[in-house]
Amino acid sequence: MNNLKEVKQKANWCLGCKNRPCSNACPMHTSIPEFIEKIKEDKIEEAYQILIQNNLFSHVCGLICPQENQCEGSCVRGIKGNPTEIGKLEVFVNEWAVENQIEPKIFQKEGVSGRKVAIIGAGPAGLSCAFELAKEGVRSVVFEKEEVLGGILNYGIPDFRLEKKIIDKMIQVLKKMGVEFRLGHALGKNISIVELKEEYDFVFIGIGAELSSMYKLADQKLDSVYDSDTFLRAYNDKNFISNLGKVVVIGGGNVAMDSARVAIRMGAEEVSILYRRDEAHMPARKVELADCKKDGVKWIELTRVDRANIENGKMLSVHCNKTEIIDGKAQDVEGKEFDYEADTVVFAIGLKPNKELLEKEGLEITDWGTIQVDENYKTSIENVYAGGDVAENKSVVCKALASGKKAAEAITEKILK
Repeated sequence: MNNLKEVKQKANWCLGCKNRPCSNACPMHTSIPEFIEKIKEDKIEEAYQILIQNNLFSHVCGLICPQENQCEGSCVRGIKGNPTEIGKLEVFVNEWAVENQIEPKIFQKEGVSGRKVAIIGAGPAGLSCAFELAKEGVRSVVFEKEEVLGGILNYGIPDFRLEKKIIDKMIQVLKKMGVEFRLGHALGKNISIVELKEEYDFVFIGIGAELSSMYKLADQKLDSVYDSDTFLRAYNDKNFISNLGKVVVIGGGNVAMDSARVAIRMGAEEVSILYRRDEAHMPARKVELADCKKDGVKWIELTRVDRANIENGKMLSVHCNKTEIIDGKAQDVEGKEFDYEADTVVFAIGLKPNKELLEKEGLEITDWGTIQVDENYKTSIENVYAGGDVAENKSVVCKALASGKKAAEAITEKILK
């Protein structure tokens, strides 16, 4: 959508509703009618500044947010027809700003002297928290265990969906705003909550869900079985895995779609996604599945993989059982077993927080293994907050950003009391 005339036509589809259902459905509460109104007025730079003042990662959200379930899903136009294409308009404004070398003009309040916040994790939640604090004049230091900033935005989302230069630009903006970054610092290794609280007034934890969910396919260890985190990191680090052969990806979420498309790009002979439920019940966006199919990925639904068939230490196939959906749950169909040829298996069935680490740090944990937080993302420890995947079960990027924003607002309120 590069033609300004076409963009304005799409912008004019917006009714500018006063009750703003689109903004209310957006986790970041983006000023949607306002930025679209500026497009209608040919004031694209002003539209950009509206977006970026509210959400530094607006470009990211435009590209990867599930708009169909949020802003666009609540658009009044969508009740009887097609909703306003809010996501595409947001991407257009951000890409226009890049092409025209427009810099963000972010309003920052005067600094709050003597108060500091330690942020653990430089993923979406942590970076969003740092941004909101910086706008309020509150100094923060971000501690990150990796040597690259951005968390899942950098190592978990492939470049064909999200260019890394977009993340790099946001990091540079944060640095200009006074946010300090310290690499090579991991919770439970060379930093702890107790130690940080001695130097900082508040702590925010945004370390994400670090442990991959997998199950045993065979009694022996197989070198050709990967978790999605390792698999996607290999691609993003340009350390392509060779001799993948026929790849089976287990899962039905966006990470499964990314893993399958990455396998294609790493030279796999054939790639199939095997999912125990069907398309109607998959968590992945329909557009992501469509992109997979365009890339040549096979979609095999209602199929549960239970074990690998091995000969001389090499995987030949995976043993599967057909399933059916009963009361929303996938159940095996008796007598419907079969083998599916596979050389490599990638598990993409979710990540979970490191419960042992969190409990050692003295945090109260939920039954899901996430950090227990209240409506403002405050944990059981005084002046310690948490957000993103470590505090919300199966969070998505936009919700992780929103959690960091909400926590920053709560911290700022306590500081200014």
